Amino acid sequence: MQEIEQYVRARAQAAKAAFYALAEASTEQKNRALLRLEALLAEYEHDILAANAEDMRLAREKGLDAAMLDRLAVSGKTVAAMREGLRQVAALPDPVGEMDGFRTRPNGLSIGKMRVPLGVIGMIYEARPNVTVDAAALCLKSGNACVLRGGSEAVRSNTAIARLIARALVESGLPQDAVVFIEQTDRAGVGAMLQSPDLIDVIIPRGGKSLVARVAAEARVPVIKHLDGICHVYLDEFADRDKALAIALNAKTSRYGTCNTMETLLVHQARAQDLLPELARLYGEKNVELRGCARTLAVLPDIQTATEADWDTEYLAPVLAVKIVDDLAEAVAHINRHGSHHTDSIVTEHYGRAQNFLRLVDSASVMVNASTRFADGFEYGLGAEIGISTDKIHVRGPVGLHGLTGQKWVVLGSGQIRE
Repeated sequence: MQEIEQYVRARAQAAKAAFYALAEASTEQKNRALLRLEALLAEYEHDILAANAEDMRLAREKGLDAAMLDRLAVSGKTVAAMREGLRQVAALPDPVGEMDGFRTRPNGLSIGKMRVPLGVIGMIYEARPNVTVDAAALCLKSGNACVLRGGSEAVRSNTAIARLIARALVESGLPQDAVVFIEQTDRAGVGAMLQSPDLIDVIIPRGGKSLVARVAAEARVPVIKHLDGICHVYLDEFADRDKALAIALNAKTSRYGTCNTMETLLVHQARAQDLLPELARLYGEKNVELRGCARTLAVLPDIQTATEADWDTEYLAPVLAVKIVDDLAEAVAHINRHGSHHTDSIVTEHYGRAQNFLRLVDSASVMVNASTRFADGFEYGLGAEIGISTDKIHVRGPVGLHGLTGQKWVVLGSGQIRE
């Protein structure tokens, strides 16, 4: 265990040194590395897919659940999305060095703020080999070094990608250790990262609830996190029927294993008879199990009865809780009590109802007439995301370039001294 801890700290120390070297890198250099990596992903796609196929084979042998397998799988489409994300990040403005908020004091001092990197970002993640690319890209463009520690289930996929990242950095004249990949997957390595505030400035976990809970409980390093993705769609009294059906179906069945998938459907009492039978038919075609409140069972008597625990469950599976509510106020109260402050959506044609929903729901992303599945850095135009935060301090929602920066005060003088 001590050997692993020493290894992790040594790699984090290398990332720290690389962070200071990155301060001298130009935007052009950083973009060149991103675009070189994009080309390498295309050139070596076969190797990445082969490595992932082996990860998938072993994961199935170990009996990993469907949600984990879904997040672990890499296809040609996945690689294409990684490449598109790199192109988008390269095209985005470089936030480092942005200055704003300047004002001139009576003594002539000009005072404002400059946007700066956070430092060394530690990523601890399960499955999701695309995170290796997304995290490296966003950290590099925002001037941060990063330490990446993926799960054992994805070690072959991550290693194949990490080698290409290192090559892109070197060929672009940037320090190779700007992106450090921890090849050891022993749990002691996670502990070493969490206990190294002298080397790592921020930890971002992406994975199951147990991983995120452990990180939150043990970290001596600041953490950007979310524990659950208990997302809701509320079909209001004034919802357009076609929109309601399409959004409620997509939010649940587009993918089951993602944190922005709807887990609870709320329906205004005036629309239950109109919408629920057709939705039940559509969900039935997708083999989605419905669990409803007593009022829902009166409309759909053949579905399962929802328990109190269902309102607090992130299924990550073809299971959906359904509740009929009296009005917007009850829907909002249910979301704020049982939701995870991730993403919630209202379907309505009533402007006032929509505005009240946006104002009153306490979540990182709040939507009107759109599927919760859009709560994603790529879809938000961030190029990619390094994670989604349901915290309220520093950054909230999908974390992109600006979320990986802070600000420092800048004071411009002309010789002033304080009396």
